[in-house]
Amino acid sequence: MPTADSPDGPVVSEELYAPIGEVELCYQTFGDPDDEPLLLVMGLSGPMTWWDQVFCERLAAAGFHVVRYDNRDTGRSSRVAAPVRHDQLLRAFATGRAHAPYSMSDLAGDAVALLDHLGLESAHVVGVSMGGMIAQTVAIEHPSRVRSLTSISSTTGRRTVGWQHPALLPRLIAPRKAGREAYIASSVAMWALIGSAGYPSDPESLRTRAGETFDRGVSTSGVLRQMMAILTQPDRTPRLRELRIPALVLHGTADKMVHVSGGRATAAAIPGAELVLIDGMGHDLPPELFDTFVEAIARTAARAG
Repeated sequence: MPTADSPDGPVVSEELYAPIGEVELCYQTFGDPDDEPLLLVMGLSGPMTWWDQVFCERLAAAGFHVVRYDNRDTGRSSRVAAPVRHDQLLRAFATGRAHAPYSMSDLAGDAVALLDHLGLESAHVVGVSMGGMIAQTVAIEHPSRVRSLTSISSTTGRRTVGWQHPALLPRLIAPRKAGREAYIASSVAMWALIGSAGYPSDPESLRTRAGETFDRGVSTSGVLRQMMAILTQPDRTPRLRELRIPALVLHGTADKMVHVSGGRATAAAIPGAELVLIDGMGHDLPPELFDTFVEAIARTAARAG
């Protein structure tokens, strides 16, 4: 691993913890703290390690001080003590209205509190899937904290765009078997459905990542709580139209988890946003596209001046 004196790559920190009220967030940084701060926000059930280390290092090499973290209820961050019943989840799917243990605003508040903990007045914020929803909410509710916004494979919260493929619904709400091997098997099966057809993942690599994810900490009830935050989120379209920051929207045309209409609607709502659609990309971050992502994020950040 590179060190502060190494010419071979950016500095990578050990995992650290930030107390955020009653929640503790696990985070890690890459690169020079004097570089432009960039916050990476992961999606549903994903720990920060789903932002591949190589990708983080490339962002650091492009001049960013990169921060990645586990959202509450994922990885090594705190779990929230609030069960979600099956009927509540079904009601939220059907109507968008149900009691949720926490909201998208709460998750955005975690991100802002982490910036406070790090002594950062603002940052370039990049979010994928649910992380894109969180990033958009940070920009809306805490505009002074966001230098530029990149929303990947995400949507506005409007229920008529960014829908899931019908084949995914049974898998999303089905009871999950306990144990490491069961988690790995279900994870590989899910990524086979929602991954990038144009950039297929090696099954063994998926198994390795799933095992590492399980070992970091997986909470079935935490996934349900995050799903409730997603399903009960408001339509951000009117407030996205008020943003006056550089914005980039990246979306795969083959995304089955969040239909590409969600990306198109996001870009249409944010004044001056750049929309980049990638053929063959699904709901993952293929290594073959890392350079494309880094260049686009850097281009957007440069617009912030």
